[in-house]
Amino acid sequence: MEFEADQITLLGELGEGQFGKVYKARARFVNDYQGSTIVAVKTVKAHASSEVRDDMLKELRMMMRLLDPHPNVVTLLGYCTKSDPVMLVVEYVPNGDLLSFLRKDRTVRNVTYANLHTESRTLQNTDLISFAWQVSKGMCYLASMQCIHRDLAARNVLVGEHKTCKVSDFGLAREGPEYKKIKDSPLPLRWMAPETLSIDRLYTTKSDVWSFGVLLYEIVTLGSTPYPTMTAQQAAEKIQRGLKLQKPAHCTDDLYFIMENCWHFLPNERPPFSELSAALSRLIMDEKDHIMLNQYDEHQYANLERSAEEVC
Repeated sequence: MEFEADQITLLGELGEGQFGKVYKARARFVNDYQGSTIVAVKTVKAHASSEVRDDMLKELRMMMRLLDPHPNVVTLLGYCTKSDPVMLVVEYVPNGDLLSFLRKDRTVRNVTYANLHTESRTLQNTDLISFAWQVSKGMCYLASMQCIHRDLAARNVLVGEHKTCKVSDFGLAREGPEYKKIKDSPLPLRWMAPETLSIDRLYTTKSDVWSFGVLLYEIVTLGSTPYPTMTAQQAAEKIQRGLKLQKPAHCTDDLYFIMENCWHFLPNERPPFSELSAALSRLIMDEKDHIMLNQYDEHQYANLERSAEEVC
């Protein structure tokens, strides 16, 4: 639905990306029923280029195609295209992005290391596998709608109540079975598949599968930066020569097998999201710790200062 600008009251800034800001806001509904609700509002920066505004409108069109709300995908509630800046109104997800959620858990672990009740205060194996499973279900839905996300990473997954994960941020998403990138722009090199880094720059759902494998690595390592000892450009060059992330020591072979399957060099050899979802569901059901957090080495996965996105 189209909102008028006076129906949206900004309450505070939630975050800022390269192209715009996200605000917590109150939206007043007047069409279907009287009342208001807390929402998140995405805007482009003041004096943004026409290209940035076009990207916002592409994101809007993409989200409008997702007609049936999915519990693991952020829901579009409306938009305001008559105002300046243009606003995208989506559901408010209270616990922020998954990357910050994971890294915050590291802090809790360090503070409560000697506390006998640590386990009840921190994330456990089942929580982490569930996060991955939920994201796979959201991506399975997007794939069925022929939506290529192109920027799947822990920073673009939001965490709601009861630890519900929702795929978000469709700023780079594109329609159709495949998409070929033409112009240069900042890209998440560490999460990109070889074919998207090559001169062809070809994106498909299978390149999203590659990114999902990297996201799974982020979950297992509680938010570690992929290839932390390299610059993003160095990582991109080595990925094109067959580099894969190594198995974390506190991760079982069964879980790493799922990760590694996402990183087949040839896209058609990577499993579909439906298969990944089924495999993760089996790990949840077998009642085995596939992420052995009592063996987690905080120092090995310390976050180094880096730029997550560099021009390719």
